[in-house]
Amino acid sequence: MSVVTIGESLGLLVAGRIGRLELVPSMDLGFGGAESNVAVGLARLGTPVTWMGRLGDDALGRLIVRQLRAEGVTTSVTLDEQAPTALMLKERPAAGASSVSYYRAGSAGSRLAPEHLDLERIRGARVLHVTGISAALGDAPRAALDAALDAAQEAGTVVSFDVNHRSRLWGAAEAVPAYRALVARADVVFAGEDEAELVTGERDPRQQAAAIAALGAGQVVIKRGAEGAIALVDGELAEQSAFPVQAVDTVGAGDAFVAGYLCELLAGSPVAERLRTAAACGALACTAPGDWEAAPDRAAIARLLDGGDPVQR
Repeated sequence: MSVVTIGESLGLLVAGRIGRLELVPSMDLGFGGAESNVAVGLARLGTPVTWMGRLGDDALGRLIVRQLRAEGVTTSVTLDEQAPTALMLKERPAAGASSVSYYRAGSAGSRLAPEHLDLERIRGARVLHVTGISAALGDAPRAALDAALDAAQEAGTVVSFDVNHRSRLWGAAEAVPAYRALVARADVVFAGEDEAELVTGERDPRQQAAAIAALGAGQVVIKRGAEGAIALVDGELAEQSAFPVQAVDTVGAGDAFVAGYLCELLAGSPVAERLRTAAACGALACTAPGDWEAAPDRAAIARLLDGGDPVQR
């Protein structure tokens, strides 16, 4: 197995139209979650991937497993009979804007523990991808994260860590030491500019990358949204501009970016190609609603890189 991702996946209700939520007559049901978004992105690029997590023994849990498997993602899931699958609710108060509320207190994902992990599968992977969300969910998921990292490092599995700060889960005073400890254990680190500033105190993205690398990561990628991205890999700096697209929904773009980078990393591609594919994936992920629905395949990336319309008509 090439990649294992570990983390929380949630049911997702999306308002059927723009406006105040209390006036919206219908909602669409789906799912999302940073690590499962990355898994879908990798699967669409042809990379074998397993998503590992804990779900409620309920309809939302079954929906998530069913849709991940339909996307070609292998699932390694334990079901919790006492706790429900978490839920997030996305409203669209105005055109181009969205607001997400989370209902995850006491959820199955927040009860993920070391004994729920398939450590042999992690040891057999080429890359383990995790995020700071797991660390923020509580003591049990944090212990599971540590167990997964221990297994990966024992086996020589590359550790990929995306900061993915969630201010609604914890404050900076608690989060920053945890992030810095995770960065020190990672081989590849992804962070948005605000997240990198939180971890390092630096505001310039090049200085942010250098400060994160000084903590021990050999590869640091700063995701800059519409400004593109920069990477510091073994002391060498590389930059990538963003691809202009008509953005519909930017949620999940960072996860698609990570999938593109990891796919090329596994292929042995040079840094410039990793960044180019990652930027293309991030851009195309913005062209349709949903957390992962617009994550591209290779054909969509080729059309974008060739200067064609990213939407095939």
